[in-house]
Amino acid sequence: MSVKQLFAPIAADMQAVDAVIRTRLHSDVAFIRQVAEYIVHSGGKRLRPALVLFTAGAMGYKGTHHHELAAVVEFIHTATLLHDDVVDESDLRRGNRTANALYGNAAAVFVGDFLYSRAFQMMVGVDSMAVMRVLADATNVIAEGEVLQLLNCHNADVVIDDYLRVIRYKTAKLFEAAARLGGIVGGADPEVEARLADFGMHLGTAFQLIDDVLDYSADESDTGKHLGDDLAEGKPTLPLIHVMQHGSPAEAALVRNAIEHGGREDFAAVLAAIQHTGALAETRRHAQAEAKLAMDAISVLPPSNFKDALLQLSDFAVRRNH
Repeated sequence: MSVKQLFAPIAADMQAVDAVIRTRLHSDVAFIRQVAEYIVHSGGKRLRPALVLFTAGAMGYKGTHHHELAAVVEFIHTATLLHDDVVDESDLRRGNRTANALYGNAAAVFVGDFLYSRAFQMMVGVDSMAVMRVLADATNVIAEGEVLQLLNCHNADVVIDDYLRVIRYKTAKLFEAAARLGGIVGGADPEVEARLADFGMHLGTAFQLIDDVLDYSADESDTGKHLGDDLAEGKPTLPLIHVMQHGSPAEAALVRNAIEHGGREDFAAVLAAIQHTGALAETRRHAQAEAKLAMDAISVLPPSNFKDALLQLSDFAVRRNH
């Protein structure tokens, strides 16, 4: 199933979110508008804002606050990408040049700050302390995840639990917040709201684990980024951890050296070790287990097209090729 098919139940809502994004990108500083519009409209699946819409729909919500909150989530996500690309010195994302490659690091950082602060202006406008608490907590945890990932770079002693903690902070936390926001705006009781948050957390974890797989197996024309970027940056992702734990001493030493020194010189040999040890299949197994936990979490929701879409989204997260 394609993203377009998956998003069919919220097609009109996504158009409304796009309208909010265009309006809220306005700044009296023309350069900010130029960079922000380039980033927000340069592709991306919009899974996080869609999650707000799906969960609100599953709760029977009929208002328009979820459009604003979906845009807030997208702005926060985009701000993290801007800052990530500067830190990682990336030059390609979604098949396009990154903002830092086009406009420079300083511009990318400051426009990221603009998107963060605009997101907070918007969430205040919703006038809900529960909403503000969820988003404030999420942005703080995401920042902690960024720091944890930075500390883990070039550290070949990272174990699976350490890595999963980074994923849950850096990536899954915004999925969790998005799903919880739909519950809040839809008037979910505390138990259901917690279940929606669990759904988002497990979905986000599965999504990132598949990203780890695709970094060593995807077609670059599908992903819009270079294969082996994580290895080049010395990031010890789950496929690499698996090789160090289950490969031969020579394979483990090869991967350890590649993590500690970064770069792409040993990419072909590392990829061979990953394939020989079944590291990608094992990482997919972890992702599938997370997707199953996500689906189990929303078993309490009443039947609806939106619940069906959430279940399909869980399946899409682990079956996708980009």
